[in-house]
Amino acid sequence: MDVFFYEAFAEESAALRHHLQPHIKAGYSWKTIQECGHEHPPAPIISTRTQSVVPYAWATTLQAILSRSTGYEHLLAYQQRAHADLACGHLPRYCHRAVAEQALLLWMALLRKLVQQRDNFARFHRDGLTGAEAEGKTLVVVGVGNIGAEICRLATGLGMRVIGVDIVHHNPDINYQPLDEVLPEADIIVASMNLTPRNKGYFSYEVLRQAKRGVIFVNVSRGEFSPPSVLLRLLEEGHLGAVALDVYDHEPELAHALRSGDPGRDPEVAAALALQSWANVILTPHNAFNTQEAVERKAAHSARQLHHFVREGRFLWPIPGE
Repeated sequence: MDVFFYEAFAEESAALRHHLQPHIKAGYSWKTIQECGHEHPPAPIISTRTQSVVPYAWATTLQAILSRSTGYEHLLAYQQRAHADLACGHLPRYCHRAVAEQALLLWMALLRKLVQQRDNFARFHRDGLTGAEAEGKTLVVVGVGNIGAEICRLATGLGMRVIGVDIVHHNPDINYQPLDEVLPEADIIVASMNLTPRNKGYFSYEVLRQAKRGVIFVNVSRGEFSPPSVLLRLLEEGHLGAVALDVYDHEPELAHALRSGDPGRDPEVAAALALQSWANVILTPHNAFNTQEAVERKAAHSARQLHHFVREGRFLWPIPGE
């Protein structure tokens, strides 16, 4: 076997089979590495998403790791902790439109109280269902890379006042401002930034308390930015008006808890599970990337990465620093 794909759901596996050249022998599982229980690498090249925990002992026998994700911080951390000079690649641009549309979907659903509307259909009541329109609302997009820039473009089309927060200003048509200055003005905050060792826990209790009461918070980038325990506390205090998450702090542990039915003792997992009961909270299973178009691009880009590695001994899109 040449490559083994972990965390590959049915549609993705079918697309990968279509794009891989016949001489590439591949294996597939929807499970993470830890759920598969593999003691040794099943192939010299493995491909994961972001929930698999690669054993450090594998670093001496693997040829390469391909993460089928835009983010790559987990690969950098693995290289550093395993002290391995191991080829690592990622997929820098396959899902920016899909994730941007999911962010829009989530804040619009929260603005219009879609969960409550669905629940009230059984009685056909409209009490407490009055929502809000997007036009004129202030949207703060924190992290204006490929995904963030697309979010800004979509929101501008809705007539929203859009403000970008980033340490670099790549887009001249975006109004960039410091976070502490715009938090009190924000009606909606969307996290779409890259994770680094310096910005973990970026949306802390102290930071989000600076936002005005009733603000909507959406995270479609990395769960490490917004611990569920912080969001739960702010909801309980009535400071956050609504929350939507597609990503989670301690996400591998949360996924295991939900799949196995065993909640364990992780406090962040417990907080995430508690968020499920709130009508003004929408939780999705790290699925923002998952459109027909993005899955097709993802499979095609993964195949290009693997074909290039087999032919050249290096990835076409290595993680920065390689």
